[in-house]
Amino acid sequence: MSALSDAIKQQLDLLSDDNSDSRRWFHGRGRTFPGFEQVAVDWFDPVLWVTLFKPEETAGLEQQWLREIVELLQTSGSRVAAVLVQRRFAGHSSCECIWGEVPELLYARRGALRFHLQLGERQNTGYFLDMEPGRCWLDGLSKGRRVLNLFSYTCSLSVVAMAAGANSVVNVDMSSAALGQGRDNHRLNDQDLGAVRFLSENILKSWGRIRRQGPYDLVVMDPPSFQKGSFVAQRDYPKLLRRVPELMPAGGDLLLSLNAPELPESFLHDCIAEAALQCEVVGRLPEHPDFPDSDSERRLKLLHVRYRPT
Repeated sequence: MSALSDAIKQQLDLLSDDNSDSRRWFHGRGRTFPGFEQVAVDWFDPVLWVTLFKPEETAGLEQQWLREIVELLQTSGSRVAAVLVQRRFAGHSSCECIWGEVPELLYARRGALRFHLQLGERQNTGYFLDMEPGRCWLDGLSKGRRVLNLFSYTCSLSVVAMAAGANSVVNVDMSSAALGQGRDNHRLNDQDLGAVRFLSENILKSWGRIRRQGPYDLVVMDPPSFQKGSFVAQRDYPKLLRRVPELMPAGGDLLLSLNAPELPESFLHDCIAEAALQCEVVGRLPEHPDFPDSDSERRLKLLHVRYRPT
């Protein structure tokens, strides 16, 4: 058996009926499994979601791995209902069910919370598993606070903040479709939409409207590292940080996210210095064990900063 099927077998053995949390079961992208750098396997109960980021160079090897996974499932007696494969290299949302039947409705799950998924409809699922340290951070800091969620996408962080007792959340993203799914995510969890705002805006051009919804006690900045015509981290991250004094009072907390393997954590520190932001760097959030990486600087970087003007 391959390292991939061995890892899936271990996860199947650990699968329990009282925990349906979504998780990454295999993270080849971290380069800790030689020969599987192009493979990721995620668990969205009851479906396994396999993402292939580039074609396998050895003829027939990809099919061999997938066949091993299916054979495991056929003999395991587990509650896995289907295996879906997305070949990211083959098209924007190329997706194939290679085994089982896919339920009509699928959700990412985190404890009692649920989030709509769009498996196969778009390149991304709508829920980023590697952001779990950020969700845990929100669990501990959101209660009674006014939250600004920049580059909110489908608003999963907003759902977590509201569940943790946030007073209000303002979500800002360019995509009205993503924000629409964000509204549905709040409704799915029976949350009060009266305390949640959704702004479809180009953030770098909409500070006036964003500022008027404030001030905020907690700000999440989770931009793409590169989005043509919208955001380029090297150019635009300092612009975000220069706006902090307009958005929050002293003592406010910020979560700075950087999902760019080519940029180290020091990039965020350099952006803070370039923006002349007066703050305390509380520290980088712990790395999630589901996402091992041979180089910690290639992982998702999440930095907790506290605004401390003098």
